[in-house]
Amino acid sequence: MPPETAGGRSKRALILTVAVECFGRDGYERTTWANVAGQVGIGQTALYHYFESKAHCLLTIMSLELERSLRAFREVTVGVTQAEQALALAIATAYDVSPREVLQMRILQSHVDLLATPRPSKKEELERQRARRLVREIETEWTMLLDRGMAAGEFPTRDPHAVANVVLAMVVSVWRWYRTGGEATLDQVREDVTGACLRVAGT
Repeated sequence: MPPETAGGRSKRALILTVAVECFGRDGYERTTWANVAGQVGIGQTALYHYFESKAHCLLTIMSLELERSLRAFREVTVGVTQAEQALALAIATAYDVSPREVLQMRILQSHVDLLATPRPSKKEELERQRARRLVREIETEWTMLLDRGMAAGEFPTRDPHAVANVVLAMVVSVWRWYRTGGEATLDQVREDVTGACLRVAGT
């Protein structure tokens, strides 16, 4: 079935679901394209109707996660006039996630270095550029929030972009070590990281 049909779109979504599970659980390098195809229930060759390569699939997952994170930030901060409150909400919502989203963020943080270097194929490169644009948008949103707080006197006046980068680094670094069902709960992580980020912001 061609990928542009409803069934094709459904199969593409299933491929992404399986790839997220495999890449997040077993690691990208240890996951074979054949294994993904087998779990989806199609031949390995059929995967290429939907993704040009395993790397194309990985970059797509990364872009989708960046889109989700940006959307969540905007939804929770829109209309919140106090910057300190908006910052706390933004940090908290970063950890209001499903087990699948935990895997997506783990994948993103584990392979973010891929975004630094141009890709050899057109589709991979287009997805890489899309992801880089989303990273810049996320950084801009957090920077603007901190800048607003500084202008209002809620935070000490510093370089808002630099502070935003430190805060973001603290928020996303969790996904390199956090495991669902591990000793640390997301509630504990949320409390600890929120406190640390607010101290960095200067509240």
